[in-house]
Formats: sequence, structure tokens, C-alpha cells
Amino acid sequence: MIIFVQKFFNMNLIDFARQHPDEESCIQHFRLAKEKNGIVCARCGNTTHYWNKAHKSHDCKECGYRTTLRSGTVMESSKLPFQYWLYTIYLMSMTKKGISAKEVQRQLGHKRYEPIWAMMHKIRAIMGLRDDQYELDGVVELDDAFFKTHRDEIFDEPTKRGRGSQKRSKVLVMAKVDPKRGRPRKHKKPSAFRYVRMVVVPNSSATTMNSTVSAYATSEVTIKSDGWRGFNRTKEVSAKHIKRIVPPKEASKALPWVHTMISNAKRTLLGINHQTKDEYLQNYLDEFCYKTNRRFFGANLFDRLIVAAVEDTWYGKYRYNYG
Repeated sequence: MIIFVQKFFNMNLIDFARQHPDEESCIQHFRLAKEKNGIVCARCGNTTHYWNKAHKSHDCKECGYRTTLRSGTVMESSKLPFQYWLYTIYLMSMTKKGISAKEVQRQLGHKRYEPIWAMMHKIRAIMGLRDDQYELDGVVELDDAFFKTHRDEIFDEPTKRGRGSQKRSKVLVMAKVDPKRGRPRKHKKPSAFRYVRMVVVPNSSATTMNSTVSAYATSEVTIKSDGWRGFNRTKEVSAKHIKRIVPPKEASKALPWVHTMISNAKRTLLGINHQTKDEYLQNYLDEFCYKTNRRFFGANLFDRLIVAAVEDTWYGKYRYNYG
């Protein structure tokens, strides 16, 4: 995974509000972002358009086909104001630990909770789609985790404990690290953390683990894992597999960064959401990974999320059902 970071300047809330005081200024922000990203006519494939102020659309200079500002973006089919979208993207990207939908609803002054909740899940979905463009390489620590989730259905059988519990969702966690040879060991860890991916999986079988690893990591990757039998066949999809069998109490020493990421993600979800449904857990994990992988972006994190939000290819790839 290669992510380039440009020089940034801090943009606080006062500066942001000053630059985007009303709906029209937010429309212009999305318009400029979409024009910079490039617009292709869905009818004739032409790339030259002019701005139709009356309809807030880009009209094709060849055939006159009208592409609205929301068309093909994360805002498609949404009736919420552009100002809501811009301010929510700012709050989600610039708050270090995240923000709840209830708090965003309160800040925006909207009457209903559901539209704000759905909007934020759409934004989380584009975060996940953005990270899907990169593959992990080098050395990757691999482990599974169990996140406490809530389900609406009532189970006939008694609630289980451990790996088979109905109140926990299985997540495969991959953390790319770099060995720190000859350098001071910060936090007493033998490696430096780079990127993380978290994927909700249906089970802990070797087939599921291998298919997930191959989807998010290159075949030349070196896998480091513990003695869990679900990782025994990881060598089939990686160049090298280093297995460290240690007692459970020492697992954090064998795989320090993957356990740190699991702990940070659980604390983040616990501090913001009272209950997390299992069907939406992937979206929350995508937000955590997106912001962690871009932790040095600063104010550029907002700009990059705006670019992802207006991509014309987004709507066809959208995988989240909020209905």
C-alpha cells in the first residue's frame, strides 16, 4: 500500500465555517472537486461540459446530456442539503476519535435521526472502497478478533461463549509493519506500524482466512501469525509464513501491532457507539482503518475524502445497503 502525503496546513472549525457559510458555497466546493476529478458524459462519452447554474448540473457540450452534481457520487438519490454533506465529511475526517450520528444530527439541527445516520454510513462506505484500492505488502501481522455486536433476532439455543458466541462478530485483522533494525525501539516494539485492514468474516476456517488474505495482500507478502489452526494454510497465498506459538498472555508480544490496532478499534467503537449491529460493523471498521492509515494527512484528509465522495465510479461499486 502506497499513500502519498502532501504538505498540509491545519484548518480549524472557524476557518472552515468562514469558507463555507451557506449552501451555495458548499455547492461550489463540490462542483470544483468534481470538475477537477473529471466528468464523462454517460450518453456520448464526451469530457467537455459547461456548468448549468439553474439546474446545478454539468451539461455536455456535444449532446446536451445533463449530469447533476449528485449524479454518480456518494450523494446520489439523497435529498439532504449539500451543506449537510460537506459539514459531515469535515466532522468525520477531522475528529480524531470519530463522532456519532446523534451528535452530528444535533450539530446540524436536523429533526430526524435516520437520514443523518444513513449519510454517515455512506461516507464510511467510500472510506472502505478507497482502502480497497491498495494491497498490503512486505511483512504483515495476521490475527483474528471478536467484536461485541448486537443482533435483532432472538436465538433459540442458549448463548454461547468464546469463538462461537452469537454476540460477537469475527474480524480478520492485518497490520503491515516494517522491521526496526539498528534503531531505537519506540514503545518497546520490534517493528514500526504502517497500515491496517480489518475485514468481517463469516467464520475462522482456513479457506475463509486464505481468501481474505489474498484479496487484501499481495502474493509476495510475509505473514506473521500465532498458532491458531485457521492460519495453518496461509503459506498457500503468501510467499512466507512465520508462525509464533506463544501462551495467550504473551500474544501481544508475538504480534504487537495487530493487537494494538484491535485494542484501539474496540476502544473507539465503545467510546462512540452504545451498540453496534453486526451488519454495520464493517462500515465502522472501514472508518477506523481509513483514518488510521492516513493519520499523518492532517487537513488533507478532508480534501482526499471529498475527492472520494465525488468519484463517478462510486455509485456502481457501492456495497452498503442502508434501506
